[in-house]
Amino acid sequence: MQKSVRYNEGHVLYLAFLARKEGTKRGFLSKKAAEASRWHEKWFALYQNVLFYFEGEQSGRPAGMYLLEGCSCERAPAPPKTGVGPGGTRDALDKQYYFTVLFGHEGQKPLELRCEEEQDGKEWMEAIYQASYADILIEREVLMQKYIHLVQIVETEKIAANQLRHQLEDQDTEIERLKSEIIALNKTKERMRPYQSNQEDEDPDIKKIKKVQSFMRGWLCRRKWKTIVQDYICSPHAESMRKRNQIVFTMVEAESEYVHQLYVLVNGFLRPLRMAASSKKPPISHDDVSSIFLNSETIMFLHEIFHQGLKARIANWPTLILADLFDILLPMLNIYQEFVRNHQYSLQVLANCKQNRDFDKLLKQYEANPACEGRMLETFLTYPMFQIPRYIITLHELLAHTPHEHVERKSLEFAKSKLEELSRVMHDEVSDTENIRKNLAIERMIVEGCDILLDTSQTFIRQGSLIQVPSVEKGKLSKVRLGSLSLKKEGERQCFLFTKHFLICTRSSGGKLHLLKTGGVLSLIECTLVEEPDASDDDSKGSGQVFGHLDFKLVVEPPDAAPFTVVLLAPSRQEKAAWTSDISQCVDNIRCNGLMTIVFEENSKVTVPHMIKSDARLHKDDTDICFSKTLNSCKVPQIRYASVERLLERLTDLRFLSIDFLNTFLHTYRIFTTAAMVLAKLSDIYKRPFTSIPVRSLELFFATSQNNRGEHLVDGKSPRLCRKFSSPPPLAVSRTSSPVRARKLSLTSPLNSRIGALDLSTTSVASSPTTTPSPVASPPLHTAAVLESAPMDRAGVESSPAADATELSPCRSPSTPRHLRYRQPAGQMADSSHCSVSPASAFAIATAAAGHGSPPGFNNTDRICDKEFIIRRTATNRVLNVLRHWVSKHTQDFELNNELKMNVLNLLEEVLRDPDLLPQERKATANILRALSQDDQDDIHLKLEDIIQLTDCLKAECFESLSAMELAEQITLLDHIIFRSIPYEEFLGQGWMKPDKNERTPYIMKTSQHFNDMSNLVASQIMNYADVSSRANAIEKWVAVADICRCLHNYNGVLEITSALNRSAIYRLKKTWAKVSKQTKALMDKLQKTVSSEGRFKNLREALKNCNPPAVPYLGMYLTDLAFIEEGTPNFTEEGLVNFSKMRMISHIIREIRQFQQTAYRIDHQPKVTQYLLDKALIIDEDTLYDLSLKIEPRLPA
Repeated sequence: MQKSVRYNEGHVLYLAFLARKEGTKRGFLSKKAAEASRWHEKWFALYQNVLFYFEGEQSGRPAGMYLLEGCSCERAPAPPKTGVGPGGTRDALDKQYYFTVLFGHEGQKPLELRCEEEQDGKEWMEAIYQASYADILIEREVLMQKYIHLVQIVETEKIAANQLRHQLEDQDTEIERLKSEIIALNKTKERMRPYQSNQEDEDPDIKKIKKVQSFMRGWLCRRKWKTIVQDYICSPHAESMRKRNQIVFTMVEAESEYVHQLYVLVNGFLRPLRMAASSKKPPISHDDVSSIFLNSETIMFLHEIFHQGLKARIANWPTLILADLFDILLPMLNIYQEFVRNHQYSLQVLANCKQNRDFDKLLKQYEANPACEGRMLETFLTYPMFQIPRYIITLHELLAHTPHEHVERKSLEFAKSKLEELSRVMHDEVSDTENIRKNLAIERMIVEGCDILLDTSQTFIRQGSLIQVPSVEKGKLSKVRLGSLSLKKEGERQCFLFTKHFLICTRSSGGKLHLLKTGGVLSLIECTLVEEPDASDDDSKGSGQVFGHLDFKLVVEPPDAAPFTVVLLAPSRQEKAAWTSDISQCVDNIRCNGLMTIVFEENSKVTVPHMIKSDARLHKDDTDICFSKTLNSCKVPQIRYASVERLLERLTDLRFLSIDFLNTFLHTYRIFTTAAMVLAKLSDIYKRPFTSIPVRSLELFFATSQNNRGEHLVDGKSPRLCRKFSSPPPLAVSRTSSPVRARKLSLTSPLNSRIGALDLSTTSVASSPTTTPSPVASPPLHTAAVLESAPMDRAGVESSPAADATELSPCRSPSTPRHLRYRQPAGQMADSSHCSVSPASAFAIATAAAGHGSPPGFNNTDRICDKEFIIRRTATNRVLNVLRHWVSKHTQDFELNNELKMNVLNLLEEVLRDPDLLPQERKATANILRALSQDDQDDIHLKLEDIIQLTDCLKAECFESLSAMELAEQITLLDHIIFRSIPYEEFLGQGWMKPDKNERTPYIMKTSQHFNDMSNLVASQIMNYADVSSRANAIEKWVAVADICRCLHNYNGVLEITSALNRSAIYRLKKTWAKVSKQTKALMDKLQKTVSSEGRFKNLREALKNCNPPAVPYLGMYLTDLAFIEEGTPNFTEEGLVNFSKMRMISHIIREIRQFQQTAYRIDHQPKVTQYLLDKALIIDEDTLYDLSLKIEPRLPA
């Protein structure tokens, strides 16, 4: 057997000689020996596709040769260092350039080479690549593929030609057969033709004329018919019919979906639960099943019949007659009235049944059915609530496209009127459903349950995490640090704010919520909010220093227990301002309702919310306002369209102020008005309440006596028609005065039934700055102190100097009712001649007297005076409430508008100079003034500019030295800092889509640029590695970083990394992805599914809904929502009214964005990591990335 290969030695020596003289590339290279890991320096010469190597440069005979055709060359990593040598030797080895020549055939070991210079190594690699004839091989492969393709085409054409040839032969046979049949038929016809006389044929010209006439008649007929059809197609009637048919088709699809929902409700829940109730150990009783599902089975049977009728009508299209179907359906729709009436009770029964673990487990098993598509039982029980309104909308659209002479128009109008009548009956129940669903969802999260959430008037406001500071005896706070780990872990509470209650829960290790045993459910009517500790409170002063003024108190005074204090700690000042503002808003709404209850109690036995709700004037459409059927937090219809004047009027309405309206107005007022106009309206309401407030807003306050009201308002000299300001300072308030007691007295403290004795000590307001003991303290004076009632007509006639002096005294409040005077015994008349009833006492007297019938000596005119006093106090309270909300939640308005800030400061200082101000009003004004006067509110958060400045002087870190946790935390920190810096006014008007977007929305554009930079950094870092394994390791590390970002709720960071990995330059690297582990690929798919844009970011919205701040959402999702709202609906109607429904949708999105902006991460800044993340020198542009990708893995031939 032959063991060697013969070759022409002379020819090889000749080629070696040519390589030495004319070689493409020549020089010294180190060649790795095969038997040992040693390197030998040889002199190499490349000629065409043959590589010779010699022992030295002067050697004439080659030591060996390699045939390079079909080989590949790539750079190799430096071998591991063995042994410890001098530092210079190691540095020299590190600088050498290694590359390997791989041969295409098996059995040939790779040739490993190295050189001293990197540039020399690259030239050798390029020369070897050219000598391998790779381009020629690729071209040969392409030509071979084309040749094979052409051969296939030729074969296909041959087959097709044979088939056509056979077809032609078959057709020739068929033609011959048909010819023979024709000949036979002609012969038969000739035999059967009767004898005909030899008559002359008709004139050929006549035949031509008749033929032309026939052709013209047909052409004219077709033309006329075509014109008729085209005219009808373009007519309005045909357009209406097309739209009408489309509405019918849509209705059939909706009805089919609704029947399917009812089918799932009955067959997926009702019938299985009935069977479970009949078992030996039933998890639910038959009565509870009937209470939960009501008559849903009957509803399903009814709509199955209606759906079959609709499908039968569709089969007879284009004739669509639907009126008779509605005639059959209408008498049976009354079953919905029973369903809606008992819907709230059914949800309560379901919530109670879920306390049973067996039932809850069984219900979750039913809900896991694929037919439910992830929906809960409550969702299916809610579907019938909206079916009647859906029918009304459908009939309204049908009638809009049904001609007046249509045969079924009257029947459709009758059906629509009947459905609207039924809907009006069901409207109240339907409006409460959404609120009930939210409350039940929270109630379901609480293990012990919470009965107050089953109240339909309980509206959800906000939720979040707060830290409850532990307390010791005597109500003093324990001295703990904010950064204490035990305080954060043990004191963290999940808090829920509703319009009437405040819930405090703890979260167990399993994620369930538990109400606190003491103070878990706080009634807001029993609470007093203390935002900033008093300066006299030593313990509070200490707590403010310890906690950085992030704490606030809720002083609770339950009627049947001892008072206690709940101290809560917010994670930031912005979060504290949001919580305290909302809590104060709810408390003030309850207080306003209490004031109105006192005013209306003598006139009506109906409670105030029901009185407001039943007053048609509050939600009656007018030329400048239009309401929708949806109710707000005050249980009155929401505004749909309104003029700017009516919106400002509703903002300062004394009867109610809903939180959702206030938030919507302050978020979007820039679209339809200015801040100066809003402030001017508030100033007018405070200074001139009776002239600035429209009469329609005050009519309810004067419902007792129209005549007396008219007589009273005629008196232009009444001190109540305008606000007077006294030059002396306001009345001194004692250190013992408590806003809590003042509020309680004004709302719930009744006077003595005799109204004779007035105990002024309960007000804790000093009428004189002197230290003389108050006459109230002596028992004899207490029995002698009486109220003197002076009729208004006599008071108006009196003109004695003493009376005028008393009225104009600085100590006397211009708003105090004139008939309230303090009569003292004769012995003390001279000493206390200048003392009158203090404002707080007068307020308490007025509110208490208004709530307990007509005492002796009080006539209707006196009652009107009390009401005017209450209106003035309520107007001040409302103005302060709006200003407080504006200043605390919208600080950016005043940071960017110094003129607005100064005007608000002047108004607040003017309010402080009012001598009639109550203690709690004075304290609220001081708090607003102090919050507005602070320049930057001690913002401790980092800014991007500070981070860039810190990282400029640091040495850059490499990617390999940074851990995935460090990268994820710092990416989250940077993303949240940039996301937090976006002012909410940039979300208005689609400024990010305008040509001048960089000027209008600089922060949104900065966020977008940062997203692109981070994505480019990830892609560039992966492409920087030359070998496959390093790139695969980099991908796995970045996927781990994205998963940690997901755990940190930084979904923006997740999308930055996943979008980089999905770029074409990286996605096409099949060899690299083949090295990535299966676990990493599965994790990558999970992350992509979470942030996918499918279904309008359905999964991302669900994740954000279920997570607690802090979090960083993807800003593009919200920008898409805002763009959809802006493009779909105009800001103003054709009549010039503000589209407030659109403003409400925009405000809802802005509130969600600000919720995530306000809660900061507790992540320490690491400059070495952020310096790497912000280093733009590492970023490679898109074109270069793709070219580098093609060089790493060339494109395969087609």
